[in-house]
Amino acid sequence: MKRIILTLLFAITTSLSAKDFNIEEQLFNLPDVIFKEISAPLGFDAAYELRIKQLIDHENPEKGYFYQRAYLSHRGFDMPTVMVTQGYSSNSNKIGEVTNLLNANQIDIEHRYFGKSIPDSIDYQYLNLEQATADLHHINELFRTIYPNKWVSTGISKGGQTTIFYKYFYPKDVDVSIPYVAPLNTSLEDERIYTFLDTIGSDECREKITAIQKRILTEREEVLPLLKWYTYGAQLLFNYLSFEEAFEYAVLEYSFSFWQWGSDCEKIPAADAPLEEILYHFVTVSGLDFFSDEGMKTYASHYYQAGAQMGYYGYDIAPFKSLLKALPTDKNPSAVFMPNKIVVPFNNETPIKTAQWLKKNGNKIIYINGNADTWSATAVRPNENVDAVWFFLDGKDHAAARIKNMTPAQRAELVNTLERWLELEIE
Repeated sequence: MKRIILTLLFAITTSLSAKDFNIEEQLFNLPDVIFKEISAPLGFDAAYELRIKQLIDHENPEKGYFYQRAYLSHRGFDMPTVMVTQGYSSNSNKIGEVTNLLNANQIDIEHRYFGKSIPDSIDYQYLNLEQATADLHHINELFRTIYPNKWVSTGISKGGQTTIFYKYFYPKDVDVSIPYVAPLNTSLEDERIYTFLDTIGSDECREKITAIQKRILTEREEVLPLLKWYTYGAQLLFNYLSFEEAFEYAVLEYSFSFWQWGSDCEKIPAADAPLEEILYHFVTVSGLDFFSDEGMKTYASHYYQAGAQMGYYGYDIAPFKSLLKALPTDKNPSAVFMPNKIVVPFNNETPIKTAQWLKKNGNKIIYINGNADTWSATAVRPNENVDAVWFFLDGKDHAAARIKNMTPAQRAELVNTLERWLELEIE
């Protein structure tokens, strides 16, 4: 009889434990969270698309709310949890390499005012770093109730910027931050970009890049009809910028994009190559679609953040002044295109304060950059005053600066650092 009672007690305890730690029941009990099950990625027990209720203004609930899209991939309640801080929209549930490295749960969070994370009407004054990081803080508070283990935040590019600013505003929310290829721009026209473009690669390669730009601008009368047919085929419209303005911006953008996305100097056509060969190469590196109406619509919120608070870059037109016809030549054109051409004063107070704070307080951050990436020009620089780690991967661009492309020694350093900070073993 005693054995039967113990067996029954064990069965009841096990049943209660399973119930208490059932992921769907835990999600039901979370306030502000709507969820639906989706296909679980390999290695996960379950996955859900989430709608998380967020205040438009975290300082004033009367301004209303919106629902922020996120994806939860669940491995276990006793596992670490990775917050993927997106900088743009997030249209599918993708598992990041940090999540797999740590065998962790993952919450992939779409940025406010992108994708489906948009209020009924957009008031851009609430698209700022204070509000965006408060969104993340709210999600962290909610999900810490069911995931009490270690937390890591990580993001790529603008998502990496989000990771950095999240660390600044809420330094205790996560145990480790891992921003990838994340610039920290401190001005609207950060001139460190110009220094990078003037010094990266060999003299020969930079001369070939400039020669392509000058050839295209010089022969615009032949170039424009060809590119116009290309834009017709691609169904691109040009109302925000005129077609010729977009053309000149794309030519100026060529050098920036060339290094950002890892183009090969050996594949640059000779300056006297047939024009069709030149243009085929040009549109694969710096296409006009980025400057079309669709591009402006896609990146409207991004441009607002850059132009209002986060800073960006411009185009040094000194080598091309005499060849530009559509763009003003009295100053360097900005790469910021404000939505609806609204005029907003730029305030760089937060990026500057963040950069200063990181020098003294930026502990337990792993920065991953590619030293061939244009955005590495404005990356956070190494500093011995904090317990942080920097990787500038040799020859790697914006898309290739990843853990999977590290040398064995670099990966070992990263793993050892994570094991020390998170107090766990990584297989």
